[in-house]
Amino acid sequence: MYKFRILLISFALAATLVPGVACAQLKVIISGGFSAAYQELLPEFERTTGITAETTRGGSVGSNPRTIPNQIRSGVEADVVILARQGLEEIREQGRILAGTDVDLARSIIGMAVQAGAAKPDISTPEALTAVLLQAESVAVSSSTSGRYLTEELFPRLGITAAMAGKTLTTGAIAVGRGEAEIGFQQVSEILPIEGADLAGTIPEELQFETTYSAAIITGSAQYESAKQLIEFLSSSEAAAAISKSGMEPVNR
Repeated sequence: MYKFRILLISFALAATLVPGVACAQLKVIISGGFSAAYQELLPEFERTTGITAETTRGGSVGSNPRTIPNQIRSGVEADVVILARQGLEEIREQGRILAGTDVDLARSIIGMAVQAGAAKPDISTPEALTAVLLQAESVAVSSSTSGRYLTEELFPRLGITAAMAGKTLTTGAIAVGRGEAEIGFQQVSEILPIEGADLAGTIPEELQFETTYSAAIITGSAQYESAKQLIEFLSSSEAAAAISKSGMEPVNR
C-alpha cells in the first residue's frame, strides 16, 4: 500500500509539472473484459492526478459498428483504448496506434455462468463440459472474442456444432442473469459482475482460450502525457490487486 501511494503521488507531481496535464480530460474507450478493474482503479487515479476520463464502451472484435476498431475507423475520437489484443492489432492495422504505447494489462480465461443459486455442474473435463452443453436448453455466449472462439472453434472441436446451433444466444452471459438463458460462457471478469448469475467454474485447461487485454494511445491524441500516465497506472504492479479481484491475471510491466 505504501508503494501504491508513492506511485500515485508521483503521478500527481507529474500532473503539476507537465504543461497541459493538470485538469486534462481523457477520452477512453474500453471493452467489457477489463471494465471491472478499470472502474475500481479510475477514481483513485482521477483523485490523485486531477486527470479525468470520459469513458465509453465497445466490443473488442466483430462486425458490429460499436466494436472499438469500428468506432475508431468511423472517426470516433479517443485518446486511449483498452481492449483484447486481437482488437488492438486491428486498430494498429488502421495505422491508429501510436508506436510504442501499447501495453498488456491482464489475461483472462473463459468461465461458465449459471443462474444465481442454481446447481453448479462439473465442467472440469472435456467430456463433462460437452455433456453440460448438450443437456442445456439454452446457452449464451458473447458476440466478441470468447464467443467467437466457442462457436467457431470449441463447438466444432467437441463435435457439437449442429446440436448447439438452435440454442446458442450471442447476447452475452448477462442473459443468464436475466433468466433468458440456462447457462452462459464468457470471460470470468465479465461474469463476476452480473447480477442474478453465479460463476460455476472455468472450462478445462486443454480447451481454454486466453484473452490478453491491452491499452494503447491513439494517434493524434492531444493528451499524450495524461494518456501515458493512465496506462502506466493501470499496468503498475500496485494495480494488480484490483485486476486479480476482477477475475483476471495481472500482467505487470
